[in-house]
Amino acid sequence: MAVSKDEVLRALEAVPAPDGAGSLAQSKALSEISVTDGRVFFAISTTPEKAQTLETLRRSAEAAVRAIPGVGEVLVALTADLPQGSRPASPPPRPHQHAHPAQQAPGMAPAQSAPVNIRHIVAVASGKGGVGKSTTAANLALALAAKGHKVGILDADVYGPSMPTLFGVTRKPVSKGKTIEPIEAYGIKLMSIGFLIDADTAMVWRGPMVMSALSQMLKDVEWGDLDVLVVDMPPGTGDAQLTMAQQARLAGAVIVSTPQDLALADARRGVAMFRKVDVPILGVIENMSYFCCPNCGHRTDLFGHGGAETEAERLGVRFLGEIPLHSDIRERSDAGTPIVAVDPDGIYSNAYSAIADAVWSQLESGTSQRPVPRIVFD
Repeated sequence: MAVSKDEVLRALEAVPAPDGAGSLAQSKALSEISVTDGRVFFAISTTPEKAQTLETLRRSAEAAVRAIPGVGEVLVALTADLPQGSRPASPPPRPHQHAHPAQQAPGMAPAQSAPVNIRHIVAVASGKGGVGKSTTAANLALALAAKGHKVGILDADVYGPSMPTLFGVTRKPVSKGKTIEPIEAYGIKLMSIGFLIDADTAMVWRGPMVMSALSQMLKDVEWGDLDVLVVDMPPGTGDAQLTMAQQARLAGAVIVSTPQDLALADARRGVAMFRKVDVPILGVIENMSYFCCPNCGHRTDLFGHGGAETEAERLGVRFLGEIPLHSDIRERSDAGTPIVAVDPDGIYSNAYSAIADAVWSQLESGTSQRPVPRIVFD
């Protein structure tokens, strides 16, 4: 049964509005409603001062829409944009002091813990796009699973989700009331916004909507007992990174870079950002480290070589290893058959396996035993 926007609006007539309108359906705070194959997405705009008090209203809107016959998934985000030229109601703390949870960035929810049944949460990040971060995250997760660990992947790249393609998954997750069952592929539990929207849908979302979506995918998914949850971060150092640092007990971050100077400069900023929010750096991976001709075996350093290792040493973090640029890795990724899953004993899988060993040894050494960080304002 197809669900229409008019049905959603009728359901929202029973939900009060945050701005004094007759109902949420009549309120200017209601964003454009997206309905795709029984999956409904919309946002409620409010002010930074009221954002944290409207969670009950958000849940009421979510419940009202979920009750519509034919609705499978519902995602309702609260957005709280700070008007240009204005300041937060609470003054920022003095330099180098930790912010109290109430003194978060405008519209950001208070710091909360991730599900307690997840032992370690690892962010795989890069300072820029195009360095193979998602492919690395997928194969790192598979390498950890091959060692007998229970592993999940959260695709936090809302604007460019890659895990549906990398794992060849087209089916949709199953909703169980207020929670969602993750997709399973190659023995790994997966969740991605890409499972909930059409592949051609453009995610034109502001920062608060991204933060709300990531929080829900972290806490409203039935991850079960996991040894490691690998989070494939979007490139850069923005809202998604801050959200995961606050909403989850990140055990550490793995930085992916290519050897070239431009990528290393961005990786350096990524390291600095995670350090700013007290997330341990587990190490740096040099991806596309070199190219070996499949015909003659000649090695070519297309993007230079060794830059990531040198940079890791300079930053005082561990160099986890190098992954070559090879068509087998690319072709397997495009086909939805990650190389670690289909060629577990191959030379490239062995490279990912060595990196997984290095990451796991640090996780088990106690780097994950840390409180949920508070954002530091300078």
